Amino acid sequence: MYNFVPVLTYIENGKKIKSDKTDCDLYSLEIVSSGDAVRCVIHPKKRIQLFSFAVETRKTMTDDEVFFVNGFQSWSTTRECKKTDKISNVNSLANISAFTKRLATMSGDYSFTVYGQAGRFHSFTYTYFRKGECVELFGSACERTGYTVFEIDNNEGVFRVIKDVEGVSVQDDYELMNIRMYSGGYDEVFDAYFSGLNLRKPKISHLSGYTSWYNYFQKIDENIILRDLDGLDRAKEAVSIFQIDDGYETFVGDWLDVDKKKFPGGMKAIADRVHEKGYLAGIWIAPFSVQRVSKVAKEHPDWLIKDKKGKNEWGCFAWGGAYTLDMYNPQVREYIKHFFDVILNDWGYDMVKLDFLYSEATEPRYNKSRGQIMCEGMDFLRECVGEEKLILGCGMPLGAGFGVVDACRISCDVDLVYGGKFYNKLGVNGEIPSAKNAINNSIFRRHLNGRVFCNDPDVFFLRKDNLKFTDEQKLLLAKVNNMFGDVLFVSDNAGDYGEKELEILKKSFAKSNAVVHSAFRTDEDNIEVRYTENGEERLFAFNIRTGHIKSE
Repeated sequence: MYNFVPVLTYIENGKKIKSDKTDCDLYSLEIVSSGDAVRCVIHPKKRIQLFSFAVETRKTMTDDEVFFVNGFQSWSTTRECKKTDKISNVNSLANISAFTKRLATMSGDYSFTVYGQAGRFHSFTYTYFRKGECVELFGSACERTGYTVFEIDNNEGVFRVIKDVEGVSVQDDYELMNIRMYSGGYDEVFDAYFSGLNLRKPKISHLSGYTSWYNYFQKIDENIILRDLDGLDRAKEAVSIFQIDDGYETFVGDWLDVDKKKFPGGMKAIADRVHEKGYLAGIWIAPFSVQRVSKVAKEHPDWLIKDKKGKNEWGCFAWGGAYTLDMYNPQVREYIKHFFDVILNDWGYDMVKLDFLYSEATEPRYNKSRGQIMCEGMDFLRECVGEEKLILGCGMPLGAGFGVVDACRISCDVDLVYGGKFYNKLGVNGEIPSAKNAINNSIFRRHLNGRVFCNDPDVFFLRKDNLKFTDEQKLLLAKVNNMFGDVLFVSDNAGDYGEKELEILKKSFAKSNAVVHSAFRTDEDNIEVRYTENGEERLFAFNIRTGHIKSE
C-alpha cells in the first residue's frame, strides 16, 4: 500500500506557495485513503487561488518494470517506458521566438508538464506499472475539476499524482482528486477501472468505410466524392459509413457556407446519395475553430478567445492559422447549436467527426481549469449533437470524452510517406503526423476499444498512387488497424483496385475476432503481439520503423 503525502501549490500575492500542510489558517485538506482509492477535498477557510495539487509517494521503477504514458490528446505519443527512457520535448528550434514556440506547443501539454528528462515520464487520466503480466493501474474517477497527471520521477524516486487546477479560485469545498487503484492482469484491471466509471455506452461497436482526406485533402468536389462513393460498390457488403472530410466549406468556421463551385448540389444531396447506398453519412467539422480569414472571425471578433495580451488566441496552425470560439459566449453557443442542427437534421448526416477539440482548453479562464473547460466543452458538443447521432472525437484529451463520444481517434494522423517527412525527423512535437506513431498508439491504447468507445486508428491505404508505402507497409498498417481498432477507414478510390486489393479491403474492414494477450516493444523498433485467432495461438512481430513484418 502506498503512503501518499499531499502537496498543495497556491498563489498568494502573486507568488507560488508550496505547502505540505493539511491544516492551516487558509485551508484544511480532507484525505480519505483506502487500499484501492484516494480522495482529496479542500475546505477553504477563505478564498484561495489554486495552482496545482499533488499526492506523492516514494517509488523507483525496477529494471524489469515499465510505466504507461497516455499522451495528452488523441494525437500525442502513447507508449510504455522503461526506467531509463526519455520522452523528448519539442524541438529546440521552436524556441527561436514566442511565435514559433506557440506553434510547436499549442496542440500539446508542453506548457504545463515536464518533458525531456531521462527517467521522468507522465501520463494523462490513467496509467499503469507493468512487470511481465502483472499490472498495477491508477486511474482518475473524474477529470471535471482538472486534468489528472500521473508522473514517475526515477531520479528523485517519487511517484506523483498531480491535479492541474491552475486558474481556479475557491472558497467552498472543492474535490481536488479522486483516484482508483487496481492490480491484476492487463484486461482484468481495465475491465475493473472502466466499469467502475459507469460510462455512457457508445451506440456502435464497429464502422468501416471511406473518408476523403488522405487522397485529396481539401481538394475535393462533388464529382470526386460521388465517384469514390460509387467505387465502394465492389465491396458494398463490407461498408457501413462514408465520410466527407475537410474541403466542402468555403472557410473553416463558416460551416454552412458550402463552396458552390465544388459542391453545386449542396451537402444534403451528398448525404442522400450516401443513404441510397445503405451507408451512414459522416462529415468532418472543427466546431471550435475559425480560420483567420473566415467570415465568422471577421464579423464576430468578440466571439474569439483572447490571450493574456487581449489578442485573438491561436488554436492551431492549420489552414494558415485558426482562432478558437469561446463556447462560454451565449452567441457562440447559439451559433454552434445552429450549424449542428442544419448539418444533422436538415442535411441529414448521421455522424460528425469533431476535430481540433483541445483548442477550447489550452489555457484556464473564467475561474475554470483546463480540464474543467474541456469536459464542459465535450458535454456541450453532445448536447448540440443529441443522443441519436454519432460523434467521432479527434484532437481530444481522451478523459474528457469518456462516456461522451461514440468513437475516437487514438493516434496522430498517418502520413502519405511511411517514414514521415522531414519534420518527423526534426522531432517537432509528439503530435506530428506519422504512420509509425499511429501504429504505435493503436497498439498501446488498445484497452480503450470497446470499453470506452470505438478506437479510430486512422486510415490505411491499398492504392498504388499518391503514396510512398511499400506493399508490406500497407499490409502492416491494415492489419494493425483491423486488429486494434473498430473504426476502419480508407481514403482510396476502391474503383481503381485490382482483385487482390479488393479482397484485402474486405478482410481488413471485417470486425476482427483476434484476442490479444500481450503487445510490447522488444526494443525501440520492434514490437511483438501474441494473440489467439480462430482458436490458434499466433505471434505477430514487426519492425515499426521500417514496416517489415517478421512473423504473422
